[in-house]
This record gives sequence, C-alpha cells and structure tokens, in this order.
Amino acid sequence: MFYFGDHVLPLFETGIPLLKKRLHQLPDADKIVVAFPDDGAWKLFHKLLDHFLTVICTKVREGDKRIVRLKEGNPADCHVIVDDLVQSGGTLIAIQKVLFAHGAAKVSAYVTHVVFPKHSWEPFTRMSDEGTDKGFAYFWITDSCPNTVKSIENRAPFEILSLAGSIADALQI
Repeated sequence: MFYFGDHVLPLFETGIPLLKKRLHQLPDADKIVVAFPDDGAWKLFHKLLDHFLTVICTKVREGDKRIVRLKEGNPADCHVIVDDLVQSGGTLIAIQKVLFAHGAAKVSAYVTHVVFPKHSWEPFTRMSDEGTDKGFAYFWITDSCPNTVKSIENRAPFEILSLAGSIADALQI
C-alpha cells in the first residue's frame, strides 16, 4: 500500500471465500481439517476458517535442511493445506508427508498465489498420474498468476478458482 499516492486506498481481499465454497461442495466436507504450514499462515487465515478443526505445522532448520514438524492439532480424516504464496511447492510436499505420517486419510492444498517457476508443478501431476493414495487429492489455486494457470490447467490434481467475481464485487461493478 506504500507504493500508492495519497489518492489511492488499497482494498485487501482474499480468495478464502472461494475455497470455503468449494470445500462445502465436497462429499466429505464434514471431515475437513485445515493444516497451516506455519504460524504466519495461521495468523493470516485462521479467523476465516474458524469453523474447521486446524493443524499447525512448523518449519525448522537442522544444518542445511528444512524440516517440517507437526506443532499442534490432530491430522486425522481429510486435510487441506492452506497457504498464501508458493514458489516450487517443496514445503507443501514435506507437509503432506508429515500429515500422512500422522494419520491423515487424504491431503489437498489451497494456495492463493502459485508461481511454479521452471515447471516445478510437475511433481504434483506425477503423483496424480501414478494413482497413488499419497498424491494430493485436490490442489486448488486462484488465477492470480496467469502464466501458472496456462501451464497447469486441465492437469490433475489442479483446479483453478477464478478471482474475477470477487474482484468485480470488490470494485462494485
């Protein structure tokens, strides 16, 4: 907001209502547990998702390695990992492994802004192609990064949630 002059008042919106709508359409909507990759994601989104049970993970460094650990919550039933920005997705895969190791039946992900440089989305489609239970059931993204959308549209497990309606509503068009 500091990039704008005094004549512009930024309006901060979120894609979480799109996710909530989609989650309520799932056949197992009553079993969803939301997993946050870290305290930062929890602080950003937990109030918008407060009717779901939650799990909070944490990333720690041990030497040159980043290790994901379960900080709090019970990862039973179905999980949706919620984050705001993802580059390569390596942390999501690490969180997915932790959730499965602690009893998650299914893991999906939602990320508002996905960059995926250099085809870093490919491991997610390979998991889906292999038909393994350990792949992501769903990977929801918004269309905030058009180049990413072009690369992954019509590829499982990705599903694009359009921001167009939310933007139009915010602009009162």
